Amino acid sequence: MSALTSNRNTTEILCHAQKFHRIKTVKDNTTLYVGSIAAIAASTGKAEPAADSANLVVLGRVEGFTADGKAIIKTGVFKFDNGADSEALSIADVNKTVYALDDHTVGKSGGTNKIKAGILRDIDRDGQVIVELGTLHLG
Repeated sequence: MSALTSNRNTTEILCHAQKFHRIKTVKDNTTLYVGSIAAIAASTGKAEPAADSANLVVLGRVEGFTADGKAIIKTGVFKFDNGADSEALSIADVNKTVYALDDHTVGKSGGTNKIKAGILRDIDRDGQVIVELGTLHLG
């Protein structure tokens, strides 16, 4: 799949997951979309779209932006797109680590850099995956 080109209404699943908001500076010359999966670069600490890129740490879903342009990133349980082909997740993958493929898609093995996105909690009837982001140590 390709990265987002506009905001997205990503469904949040109401559960007892811990909610935590982070405020992060956005990487220069980078666009983050509301509803996308946000990560930070370990080297800069700045927010950018999740991707199969080296040294990214997934934080959660982009909620919006502060008046000075910083990203508001929320942890929780959200619906995202399922990977395709060898990255496709199935019910057998519930409670396992899933990997960021781009800023709205997670998969089973994660490509070259294996950027851990969260824990698969379920797969919805529509084929989207329900993923817990930013609340667990993914050791």
